[in-house]
Amino acid sequence: MECHDAAVSYLSWVLIVLGVAFVLRHRRWCALYGRYSPVGGPCVPARLGWFLQEVPAFLLPGLLLLLTGDELTEPGRTLLVGTFMLHYFHRSFIYSFLTRGQPVPLRIVIFAAVFCGLNGFLQGHHLLHCAVFEHTWLTKARITTGLLLFTVGMIINIHSDHILRNLRKPGETIYRIPRGGMFELVSGANFFGEIVEWFGFAVAAWSLPSFAFALFTAASIGSRALHHHRDYLQRFEDYPRSRKAVIPFIM
Repeated sequence: MECHDAAVSYLSWVLIVLGVAFVLRHRRWCALYGRYSPVGGPCVPARLGWFLQEVPAFLLPGLLLLLTGDELTEPGRTLLVGTFMLHYFHRSFIYSFLTRGQPVPLRIVIFAAVFCGLNGFLQGHHLLHCAVFEHTWLTKARITTGLLLFTVGMIINIHSDHILRNLRKPGETIYRIPRGGMFELVSGANFFGEIVEWFGFAVAAWSLPSFAFALFTAASIGSRALHHHRDYLQRFEDYPRSRKAVIPFIM
């Protein structure tokens, strides 16, 4: 399959523009799902909703990988595509079936599924059909650094989600202060972990599409972390004032 440079460039800049728009739009208003869900309107059960919206990002690179077939010779391509798919395998087939969240508005599920599908195509197509890898690619320190950041970020993300899931007993709807792990430093520890993941991926891949996705991730879930932080401060009088929202010791 030939590389479509124009489509790669266009979709990458769309991610960057969407990230900027997301920050501007959500400086005051948070995306309406989870604790901010409006009353009424069509919703999807949390587990089904998370699965449907995350799985396109796993399926699209996998489909491109199958279509690529014998053309896949460089280990760098396999490693980076596999890294991307690993995250979305976890989000689609593990996280989504463990979550105890509230029903997700149908329009949020549709928007997220479309985004994940387009981004899955963008990252997969660029890595499989456009990126050029030197024979010494795997020996570069940048690759090791990026993949290490991705791994650390994923561990933080998974551990933080585990803490959040166990704040409530089955059937409970009350909110509690999350404690332990990175939550001792930031209110959005799970968001911080995912941001670290994708910036690590961007450092390893070193491409416009990967950096565009990392920037969009930081803009979208970083904004949500800020809203969560404000909500915790208003909801709990004893909430630790030393915690930051999403970046330890900074913001």
